[in-house]
Amino acid sequence: MARILITEDEDSLRSFVARALRLDGHETDEAADGAEGLEKLKDGVYDLLLSDIRMPVMDGIELAHQAKDAFPALKILLMTGYAEQRERADDLAEKIIDVVAKPFALPDIRKAIARALVA
Repeated sequence: MARILITEDEDSLRSFVARALRLDGHETDEAADGAEGLEKLKDGVYDLLLSDIRMPVMDGIELAHQAKDAFPALKILLMTGYAEQRERADDLAEKIIDVVAKPFALPDIRKAIARALVA
């Protein structure tokens, strides 16, 4: 299975997704903002970055840019509950796999992650 970093500022959502992915056999790490996520990326090897776009300190757009520059093979999947944030991710089309709309059902995020891992 995959090693996945989940970067999300909402504690309950981050924990919920991490638990579900661990039940699917993945190894997960968690970060509460983009800056913390970038530090964790530098300290480990990940197959996938799953990140919220709207976060304090460093948002998911900046995290995606920096992560892809530092780790070109890293697969990146973003998530957001804001339509305008999704549009901001358009300039990342070459760097990310997709943007998942929140709220999402557990089967939806599992499918998106499975697709991202084989992309």
